[in-house]
Amino acid sequence: MVVWLEDAASPFPPVKRALLNPNGLLAAGGELSPERLLTAYRQGIFPWFNPGEPILWWSPDPRCVIHPSEIHISKSLRKSIRRSNYSVTFDKAFSKVMQACSEPRSYQQGTWISPKMIAAYTKLHHQGVAHSVEVWDGENLVGGLYGLSIGSLFFGESMFSRQTDASKIAFSFLCVQLHKWGFNLIDCQVHNEHLESLGAKLIRRDEFCGLLAKHVDDPSVSEWSFSIDVEAVTNFSMGIR
Repeated sequence: MVVWLEDAASPFPPVKRALLNPNGLLAAGGELSPERLLTAYRQGIFPWFNPGEPILWWSPDPRCVIHPSEIHISKSLRKSIRRSNYSVTFDKAFSKVMQACSEPRSYQQGTWISPKMIAAYTKLHHQGVAHSVEVWDGENLVGGLYGLSIGSLFFGESMFSRQTDASKIAFSFLCVQLHKWGFNLIDCQVHNEHLESLGAKLIRRDEFCGLLAKHVDDPSVSEWSFSIDVEAVTNFSMGIR
């Protein structure tokens, strides 16, 4: 049974009470304040709902994750990284990245990234919790992703690509940089083939929650800027650390 959250003070139920079908649905209602969102993510819970619906909170089992050290960069992607003239940045266009992620895709109808969600995560960005990765072709934003950083964990939310491999390049740069900073895990939430091709895997929810408990209070990174380059990313993908 899905728990209804009456107000901001209503506690989330234990994640083990999430439904099996639909997988992971745990609660509904509440709000999207920064405090509420942080409480949710620290417990392995995230919001996902369509415009016009109440806020729905999820904790699926199994969970899709990737260890930054296990990023798989294919031979073709390495070539794409080397040949492109893209530049990759952190936090230069957070709102634009979220807007781009909210644009309809050819394989889906509508979007779950509503103005309400954009406003909520932008507040977290201003607090230094939510971050974006941007891929630029000159002055044109061609790909990117965004998510939350809590302790030594990164909670990925969405990515987009307007040119071939742009989102994969963003993710590759993110993984290599997070590895250098000592991050332990990237939460990818739910499985898809795109993430699997980059090295993501499924683990049990209880294992995921154990990693949360261990690492959400690790020291956090204060200055988000890349200290790696194309050579570091392509070498990393070939097993050179």
